[in-house]
Amino acid sequence: MTHDHDLVLRPTAAQTEAALNPPPGRNGGDLVVETLAGLGATTVFGLPGQHALGMFDALRRSALRYVGLRVENNAGFAADAYGRITGEAAPLLLSTGPGALTSLAALQEAAAASAPVLAISSQVPTAGLGGGRHGYLHELPDQAASFRGVVKSVHTVRAQSQIPSAVAAAWKSALTAPHGPVWVEIPQDVLLAETTLPVVTAMDATPDELPPRPELTAVAADLLSHAARPAIIAGGGAVRADASGKLGRLAERLQAPVVTTFGGKGAFPWEHPLSLQSWLEDRHTTDFLEDADVLLVVGSGLGELSSNYHTFKPRGHVIQIEADLGKLESNQPALGIHADARLALQALLETVEQRDDETAPERVRTLLAKVGERIASQELALEQDVLASVRRALPADSPSFWDMTILAYWAWSAFDPRGANTMHSAQGAGGLGYGFPAALGAAAADPTRPVLAVSGDGGALYSIAELATAKQYDLPVTWLIVDDGGYGILREYMTDAFGQATATELTRPDYVALAESFGVPGVRTTPETLETDLAKALASPGPSVVVLPAVLRMFAATHLD
Repeated sequence: MTHDHDLVLRPTAAQTEAALNPPPGRNGGDLVVETLAGLGATTVFGLPGQHALGMFDALRRSALRYVGLRVENNAGFAADAYGRITGEAAPLLLSTGPGALTSLAALQEAAAASAPVLAISSQVPTAGLGGGRHGYLHELPDQAASFRGVVKSVHTVRAQSQIPSAVAAAWKSALTAPHGPVWVEIPQDVLLAETTLPVVTAMDATPDELPPRPELTAVAADLLSHAARPAIIAGGGAVRADASGKLGRLAERLQAPVVTTFGGKGAFPWEHPLSLQSWLEDRHTTDFLEDADVLLVVGSGLGELSSNYHTFKPRGHVIQIEADLGKLESNQPALGIHADARLALQALLETVEQRDDETAPERVRTLLAKVGERIASQELALEQDVLASVRRALPADSPSFWDMTILAYWAWSAFDPRGANTMHSAQGAGGLGYGFPAALGAAAADPTRPVLAVSGDGGALYSIAELATAKQYDLPVTWLIVDDGGYGILREYMTDAFGQATATELTRPDYVALAESFGVPGVRTTPETLETDLAKALASPGPSVVVLPAVLRMFAATHLD
């Protein structure tokens, strides 16, 4: 008697011959790159190091494209953006100890933003594993422990036969909702040793689906169908699940106004009659959402930035769809639905009833008018003009990547991304230096369209070395650097809090001359010429730098009122 689960695929004669006679000159590193190729990877990011040379030597015998950055943290940011843009797990090859640890901040951002990054690091030789102090170069008592609190899963390899399964398991983990970074580490001797194992072919690492429980979506559909004032908060989970189309159809069926979080930019059309846009740091928006009798939260944990710094206190029913179990009801009591946003929205679309509400668009217009009046009263024309110039200069389908800088904080609330999955920032973990290397990763993913990076002068100094990367690979990234002479937002925070700022002023280079020293065209612009200069740079092939000397201010916070 034969059972279906007893069936296995039989190798062909050619496959058997290839397995019995693998090509000579391969090592453990070949097993890594062969597995990546078998999983569907085409591009890897990273930085070589002594213990990792087996992997990098194997790249020479592989069809994988390698994009090498100058700092491991920047390589992590590039892999993060590649994962966000493509939805694929982005391989990140690193060396042991200092090289590995330098990537931690980037992996924290990938974890906070649910970006699928497959970090593969070398380790000290196998004899050095286990916490003993052997004095190996780069040795840590427990390297994996440094990453266990940051990444989704950790996989330590101790033999060559473990490599394909460990890499495939990590790949599956990175791409199972919620997406995120994962960690694989392989000892130096395992990578360098010659292997007689067969060439790795196609690997099956299909991510697990995360469907909603039907009894929960039935309750949610009933609440939404009978709501008097429904509203929707769409977070980054809606973007990552590619659920913007389903979100739009549900909002229109319910006539429910939609606000997108800063991580969810583009999940809902900016100019839609039901769009509340992204003004979450505004008390008028907070009041509007609090007044909803049924609030649907899709792919957001309602964290600090999405809750107007935890001042948001909803009075009605809250339904929260979230793939990250740890975020479910972590900030607000709710009907918690642990599910991928796309699958949950599909279930709601199949059961929710049509609502007619002619007042919804008018309530949206009223809310946006109040927000506009509040901003207009603060004499912030320069900031609004600069952001509008960036929007006009940037092609509609071009992605943009924003560092932690005042113009980015404006963009979180006020920038129209003109499409899902086109605007990204480091607001997940909030570290400096994200914008430019992330834009390089996005350009590596799709070099057919220009990419914009936006940094302040402080953040720019974190990643200035990557001008060499941009030039080496001729990546179409235009880097806008807003130069205000220091850490502008910290200067503003400290002045407001203490009357004066400390440690915020910076000596910085001539960014135009510095860019040109790398062979990258640079131009110094003004607020009046920004649109023209930025559009010209974006339309030119290869990398470019546009420097805007300007001191920008933030609009007033409302959570302190």
